[in-house]
Amino acid sequence: MAEIKGKDFGSPDEVREFKDGKGKVELVDLNGHAIGRGTFEPGWRWSEHVKPLSGTDMCEVEHIGYVLEGEMTVRMNDGTELHVSPGDTFHMPPGHDAWVENDRCVLLDFGGLKGYAKSG
Repeated sequence: MAEIKGKDFGSPDEVREFKDGKGKVELVDLNGHAIGRGTFEPGWRWSEHVKPLSGTDMCEVEHIGYVLEGEMTVRMNDGTELHVSPGDTFHMPPGHDAWVENDRCVLLDFGGLKGYAKSG
């Protein structure tokens, strides 16, 4: 049986940095369930700053989350777009690119983040 557990993002279990210092994802593990806090700096784009780490053409990680600050745009393989801003929840299925234009974007991701922004 799982134990009750809480963690602070001030001391994450793992930090994964994006290419060119354009942000990071901090992960906490709660009994095998990863929660990530992503910080994306202006000019961040998945295809430029995470793709070199993932080795895939598009992001193949499922994201379920909540935007704390800033804005992000996501484009699926089929061209469909979603723009999210503070207070929005989202589901981004595998097969997408995403970017941040003007202000830093901070979000919580409950999708698991297995392999996200990680080499190999």
